[in-house]
Amino acid sequence: MQNRTPRIPQQPVPNRAELDARLTVELAAVVTGARRRALRDGDRQIDTAHLLHSLIESDPAVRAAFEGGPQLARVLGYLVQRSIGYGLRWQGSVEDSGAVPVVPDLDSAVRDSGVEGWSPSAASAMAGALERAEKRGDARAGGLDLLAALAMDHECRAVEVLVRGGIDADRLAARIADASDQGVWEAGG
Repeated sequence: MQNRTPRIPQQPVPNRAELDARLTVELAAVVTGARRRALRDGDRQIDTAHLLHSLIESDPAVRAAFEGGPQLARVLGYLVQRSIGYGLRWQGSVEDSGAVPVVPDLDSAVRDSGVEGWSPSAASAMAGALERAEKRGDARAGGLDLLAALAMDHECRAVEVLVRGGIDADRLAARIADASDQGVWEAGG
């Protein structure tokens, strides 16, 4: 019996170290924190809310992108409620907004690099962060790159949390872009 599947030469797949080399030390720590949070919460995948929670906790430049303490406190409140199983209920479901255009090479670099267990939306957001850094001429994506990518996906869980916290995601993404253009916040932040 012949195999009807055409044989496609196997492409080299970047390993986890190669992906980590494309992230700032701070963003690599965010990913590690998001992975721990997903495991602790009993979620099958890292989703965009895990990434947002870890970004806010770990990255001072990300916290500075918000318009003050009360706004940030509301967002953290929703994230904490979610992590203790109260409030936003997503456990057991896969996040896939489809709103962020997938960059095939970057998405496969995230998905196939040993960073299994990512929701499609989280993988797309990371791909968007990597692309944003690349367009800027940086070899490594930082926390603000990921926050901007998250804020641009209006269908992801992170934006749902932002909106419930009273944050206009488009305005947040624009503030990050403006600040990056002016060099206000460090992109690797």
